[in-house]
Amino acid sequence: MHPESDLVTGEAVVLDLRLARLASRGVAFALDALLQAAAMFTVVLAVVLSGVHDEALAAAILLSVLVLVRVGYPVLFETLGKGRTLGKMALGLRVVRDDGGPIRFRQALTRALAGAIVDFGPVLVWSAVAVVVSLCSARSKRVGDFLAGTVVIQERAPVLPAPVITMPPPLGPWAGQLDLSGVTDELALAIRQYLARYPQLRVEARDALGHELAGELASRIGVPPPYGVPPWAYLQAVLAERRARALGYPHWGTSPQTPSNGDFTLPG
Repeated sequence: MHPESDLVTGEAVVLDLRLARLASRGVAFALDALLQAAAMFTVVLAVVLSGVHDEALAAAILLSVLVLVRVGYPVLFETLGKGRTLGKMALGLRVVRDDGGPIRFRQALTRALAGAIVDFGPVLVWSAVAVVVSLCSARSKRVGDFLAGTVVIQERAPVLPAPVITMPPPLGPWAGQLDLSGVTDELALAIRQYLARYPQLRVEARDALGHELAGELASRIGVPPPYGVPPWAYLQAVLAERRARALGYPHWGTSPQTPSNGDFTLPG
């Protein structure tokens, strides 16, 4: 079982993201370490083949490259890759802030410096610091994560079956009068993902995200939820009407997925 975090990310609109544990983070780190070692080996070989005879100059070059590889590599990739190094990409991991937002250069630099000095140190056995701290942390944080205010999450989650979006019957005539031209594909996908995960979400997180999506949808179509209609029903009605129009149904009375009862049916 993967522990779940309390994060909410606006990009993917996913709640209860799975925290990355020590095993997956260790494999990602090993992959990154191999790439860094390959880069260092290439530089050492280039220095040797270049015929540099000044030992002080050679040492300065190697030290500079070591710092650049150990610190620059994670900073560069985590900043430009939105929290992902090549190793994390391979394992489906991402670094995010404690509040679920994307990390910036400041967080990436803090993590990299702490990793090079405290978590992993100059030798391999020093990695025991990161291992012990991660095992003692409820969110698998290493020292760099605590200092930067970040956490590593598992992006690759089990594929959820696409929910059957049905029109709540009381809202059929109302939804048929809406102008849905302002509903983007991205917003429709976010709503679909929310409805798919609705039964699995915690009540407080589910309600918060439902109100957030309903507010965004209302700003797009210019019509708020009817009085007494819960956010999920409002979202479901608009998405169902949008799908009906895309499939060419003239109204929901002709759609084969129209429920026969007159009550709202919870998604899932």
